[in-house]
Amino acid sequence: MIALRTEREIAILRQANQIVAEVLVAMADKVAPGVTTGDLDALAECMIREMGAAPSFLGYRGYPKATCISVDEEIVHGIPGPKQLKEGQLVSIDVGVVFKGYQGDAALTVPCGDIDRERQRLMETTDRALAAAIGAARAGRYLQEVSRAIQTTSENEGFAVVRAFVGHGIGTDMHEDPQIPNYDTGERGPRLKSGMVLAIEPMVNAGTHEVRVLSDAWTAVTADGRPSAHFEHSIVVRDKEPGVLSATPKRVWGQVAHAAR
Repeated sequence: MIALRTEREIAILRQANQIVAEVLVAMADKVAPGVTTGDLDALAECMIREMGAAPSFLGYRGYPKATCISVDEEIVHGIPGPKQLKEGQLVSIDVGVVFKGYQGDAALTVPCGDIDRERQRLMETTDRALAAAIGAARAGRYLQEVSRAIQTTSENEGFAVVRAFVGHGIGTDMHEDPQIPNYDTGERGPRLKSGMVLAIEPMVNAGTHEVRVLSDAWTAVTADGRPSAHFEHSIVVRDKEPGVLSATPKRVWGQVAHAAR
């Protein structure tokens, strides 16, 4: 059953996601050579708690940190720690919070210093894939159109979408129905309705779509060691343009206006 949220619920979900957005912007602004992923995580946890929320990743199925920070070939679920960032890397940051019983979840990828052309194209393409998916998420359409938008945008640039991980519904739980594949499965999926809240999150690899999980049982990396990028927004489906709950004017990513770029 896919929940249809009331306007009161959507207002709280927006508050939760605005906390996520503030934290993501602060973390992204601190990305630089020599900074550790643990430093970024500590900043995030402090901010989340100061804003009256709790980090929803911390303790989730045993996950040990407040955020996920995945570097270069790491796709998702990178565990923050003593790793120092280096010039030329892509840094994907994923933040989740719970606020007044409702979840916020968003992610972005940023460069550490100057990056090469492949990484720049990969980052920009994944950003556009998210924008295209958001643009497709309108009431009356099918979920398949959202997935197809991600796949088409990514593969047209010669990149591969990750199939092992998906986006999801979000509300009082972090992961709710429906699952949102980043590729066209050949099935229409559910028809979208106004009031559905979705966390759309394309993960795109420079090389193969195949992944492997490291011995920490969390960090997912590309099977060929090439870089990956990850962008995510939590949105509410509307009859017309979707509402991007985690949008912030301080740093714009994956919003509908980007789809035309």
